[in-house]
Amino acid sequence: MPEGHVIHRLADELTTRFAGRPVNVSSPQGRFATEAAALDGRLFAGAEAWGKHLFLHFGDPSAPDARIIHIHLGLIGTFTLEPFAAPRGQVRLRIDDGDVAADLRGPQRCVVVGPAEEDAALAKLGVDPLRPVDGTTPDAVLNEEKRQRAFARTRRSSKPIGALLMDQSMYAGVGSIYRTEALFRAGIDPTLPGSSLTGGELSDIWDDMVVLMDYGLEHGRIDTVRDEHTPEAMGREPRKDDHGG
Repeated sequence: MPEGHVIHRLADELTTRFAGRPVNVSSPQGRFATEAAALDGRLFAGAEAWGKHLFLHFGDPSAPDARIIHIHLGLIGTFTLEPFAAPRGQVRLRIDDGDVAADLRGPQRCVVVGPAEEDAALAKLGVDPLRPVDGTTPDAVLNEEKRQRAFARTRRSSKPIGALLMDQSMYAGVGSIYRTEALFRAGIDPTLPGSSLTGGELSDIWDDMVVLMDYGLEHGRIDTVRDEHTPEAMGREPRKDDHGG
């Protein structure tokens, strides 16, 4: 299942390519045909990611008739942007401008919702390491509130910290790789109960996940090798898979 940085990159790519213009919306596979027809030709206002959830906004977000496609890729879903061509395979949803097509295949979730339903979905998700917590926007304030709740729940819990970091109602977007690597880099046993961690340890894990996931968002790949452990720093020849390749 894609981790949070993949979904955030998708949101950025979709917004950069299509936002601010009407788009063609279709369902070559046919399973989303009715919903696609209702959105076809509407203004694409932009895409947003929260954790592993993607929200595609159509129309004026403040208008009563605003509509959102809520997507979760799940284990096998893919969403790719490619030069416009005939659809390949089972394309549930296609968004295109005649030059580039964004094709969604095999999602766990793909439904049209309204603003209230989007808010309800967001309320169930935890803090997102790739969203700001600095209080500069309402979303940043909300994310900081989610972080404080996640920290408090973690330090009260007898569940293993490895499991808690994967709980999407607490830490949205964190998957198995980021969870495992952040704990390894911190030297913390993933089987330790959350209640055994100090506030400082939990903050350090959080800060490291932010750094790691920001790198993944920027570069499009996961790299958890510290600078002091690179092949160059350790005086060894780099292998083909060094740096997460």
